[in-house]
Amino acid sequence: MKILAVDSSSVTASVALVEDKKIISEFFMNAGLTHSETLAPMVESVLTNAKTKLSEVDLLAVSNGPGSFTGLRIGASIVKAMALAAGKPCVGVSSLYALAQSSWNSESVICACMDARRDQLYNALFKVQGEKIIRLTEDRAISVENLIAELQNLGEKIEFVGDGAVICYNSTGKNSLCTLTPEKNRYIKASGVAFAAKEIYNNDAVSDLCDLSLNYIRIPQAERLLKENKLKI
Repeated sequence: MKILAVDSSSVTASVALVEDKKIISEFFMNAGLTHSETLAPMVESVLTNAKTKLSEVDLLAVSNGPGSFTGLRIGASIVKAMALAAGKPCVGVSSLYALAQSSWNSESVICACMDARRDQLYNALFKVQGEKIIRLTEDRAISVENLIAELQNLGEKIEFVGDGAVICYNSTGKNSLCTLTPEKNRYIKASGVAFAAKEIYNNDAVSDLCDLSLNYIRIPQAERLLKENKLKI
């Protein structure tokens, strides 16, 4: 099965073409450019370099949150458009679950952390069991203070992964039980989205083309400010 996957949930962006457990082609950027500038050319580049047509792809996948509100919408729009044009199924994957694919450390609890601003993190905890990554918590928005307190109560080794990893690690006082995933593996990769999507597809949990929902967890800033009467319209 060939899977074309897209991630635009954070400051980085990536596109990957995966077949079974093999990464055929992957493009990753952390250049600070907007996703509207980079994603479409990255998709074209990945397919062209792999000499693969969109019609030859079996499944499309995208990280569907949590993460950047704008980034998530851009990624989902591109994947929906391709799915509609090619008549292919598509699936949304938790950004944090895709992030956990970067680790596979069976010795520690994987603590996936994305910087959510406003002194919060998007977070979920995972554990490797055999050839599967098991979810220990749901995706959530949590303060750094509350997360560190929860981790201390676990009493287990912790590995931090994600763009919020350094924040968490420093907040532990660099506890000997805590480690940072190497920076090269610290960010979400589209290949991780693809591998997670294959698992979802195999479990017959594929989203309908027109029902690829996004999981923001928190309400968008504009909506929050409007509720707080701080936004003029």
